[in-house]
Amino acid sequence: MKKLVLAAASLVAVVTLAGCSSKTVVSMKGGKITQDEYYKEMKKSTSGQSTLQTMIITKALEDQYGSKVAKSKVTKEFNTFKKEYGSNFSSVLASNSLTASQLKDNIRTNMLTEAALKDSKKITAKKLAAQWKTYEPKVEVQYILTKTKAEGEAVIKELDAAENTTANFGKVAKEKSTDTTTKDNQGKLGTTFDDTDTSLNSDFKTAAFKLKTGEYTKAPVKTSDGYQVIRMIKNPGKGKQSDHTAALKTRIYNTWLSDSTVMQKVLAKVIKKANVDIKDSDLKDVLSSYTSSSSSSN
Repeated sequence: MKKLVLAAASLVAVVTLAGCSSKTVVSMKGGKITQDEYYKEMKKSTSGQSTLQTMIITKALEDQYGSKVAKSKVTKEFNTFKKEYGSNFSSVLASNSLTASQLKDNIRTNMLTEAALKDSKKITAKKLAAQWKTYEPKVEVQYILTKTKAEGEAVIKELDAAENTTANFGKVAKEKSTDTTTKDNQGKLGTTFDDTDTSLNSDFKTAAFKLKTGEYTKAPVKTSDGYQVIRMIKNPGKGKQSDHTAALKTRIYNTWLSDSTVMQKVLAKVIKKANVDIKDSDLKDVLSSYTSSSSSSN
């Protein structure tokens, strides 16, 4: 959807020019380029057709779900982006060929798309239960990395013999860990993670999620980096499924939002409801990927 929105931001001239005549867009030695000539070329291009498709979808979303996306909600999300990037915000916008106004438009369109998804596709109890099976809350850990299994086992023996494991773990990490990025910070990973994290080794995560707060692995965990002894700093526990319904639904909807097959069907319904009538015969098939999807799903 981000690509869809960016296309609209960069090539909005296509539809604007559709009803124009021969007003000059460019004058130069050897002739000129009129709006009509420009439009004829743009509508034949893939990028031009993609932009028209995007504009149709955006207008349809606004018409059908605009009342569900408050301006204050868009502003709040925009400010979150701005705060996240801080002094780099302007350069991030520039690198993505966006203005602040276009970013707000993108955010609004994404929210409208999410509203359409939630209206079109409901989450069943079965789907929630399946999501709950793999759910793990955000946890915080520290670890000691060793090159060999024997070294990892020796670290565990040293921890077992210590009176204060909490304090001793950080001390041992500084002395024995081969991970130069964490050893001087008591082996702390430095960020929380849950089961949706894709940056950490799966074996590392599986071992970590089994630990309660204060516990550490009783055997070194083999990963691509070596052998890791993991200690749980904070694990709130899964609790009951009913306590996490909102979070589970958010995960499911986020998965669907990134699924092109799901979203194509959702947007096909939006387009069908919009009763789109394309006047230019050269562009009559611009929505064919969605109208065919709509027909096949009926």
